[in-house]
Amino acid sequence: MQQINHPLLSPALGTQRHLSSWHFGQPGQGPKVYVQASLHADELPGMLVAHHLRGLLEVAEQSGQLLGEVVLVPFANPIGLDQTAMHHQLGCFELASMENFNRNYPDFFALVKDELGDQLGSNDEQNKRLIRDAMRRALDAQKPQTELQSLRQTLMQLSHDADIVLDLHCDYEAVLHLYAEQPMLDQIEPLARFLGARAFLWARGSGPSISFDEALSGPWWRLREHFADRFPVPLACASTTVELRGQTDVSELLAHQDAQAIFHYLQHVGVLGGTVPELPPALCDATPLAGTESLHAPHPGVIAFVAQVGAVVQVGQTLAHVIDPLTPRTTPIQSSIDGVVYARHNLRWATSGMEICRVAGATPIRSGNLLSP
Repeated sequence: MQQINHPLLSPALGTQRHLSSWHFGQPGQGPKVYVQASLHADELPGMLVAHHLRGLLEVAEQSGQLLGEVVLVPFANPIGLDQTAMHHQLGCFELASMENFNRNYPDFFALVKDELGDQLGSNDEQNKRLIRDAMRRALDAQKPQTELQSLRQTLMQLSHDADIVLDLHCDYEAVLHLYAEQPMLDQIEPLARFLGARAFLWARGSGPSISFDEALSGPWWRLREHFADRFPVPLACASTTVELRGQTDVSELLAHQDAQAIFHYLQHVGVLGGTVPELPPALCDATPLAGTESLHAPHPGVIAFVAQVGAVVQVGQTLAHVIDPLTPRTTPIQSSIDGVVYARHNLRWATSGMEICRVAGATPIRSGNLLSP
């Protein structure tokens, strides 16, 4: 294992942050997997999972079971880790720009498609190398002007040539669930099984502000469609956002369980040797991200939840009440779809319009930008 520190652009005189990555195996020998934790710096379950996964990977490397390359970034956001105000971690948005740390990654499809039209041929493996070379050149040509831009560039440089990318997050309060792009479902579905996911949400591009995982998987299926009548393009990067339950679901027991599940997945895809465990049964079907319902508070009040995360609910079922303590007004929050309550807010006081919870359903009901800002 090798640790590398990557300096970020200094935002002010006298300050300098860096990103740390751990590298297992030899580059270019076998498939490459990239795993990062806590891109939203206030989402800590993944950081503890990375700690446990590191130990498993070190043993595998020392015993000769590592058949590919694994890059592990134990905390992907040193900027957000430093944004603490009155003991509260403000790790989702950069305070300097108010940008979401998990948005605005490069649109590789737009950056490389015209260049590749004169380079690709009939061999899909050769095309994969040409596409990755073009992505690397596009990254190297970037000239970051801010610390956040340099962080995004560094994360992309570490991950753009990976075959599998796991971005470890969590929600406020949630069951374990995953997000992936529809063309990559078959590659990610075994991971959902090993982790015991209760929701598995897919989209084909979720909006204009490109998230980290979609920046890496998106170019491949979009280029495949773009060159469908001319050149073969493999689906060479399967990336997913893994939501490791809720923000307070931080324990050695859960972290070890999740790290072991990821380790088993890496065995399943041939990055690690040893006895490949049998795939567990799926606990859910993959459903469209466009099929999720986001329920909001119609007025201020105390939130009294009725449905727990993981509850299977039906149309019309009450999930919570919003109670105005100054009047007799109590408003039930009811689901308009059948599905599973996969996430809810951890606050119990609602302002008008605040999102309270989300239900994953099987039928699309939304369109346009499917992600939060």
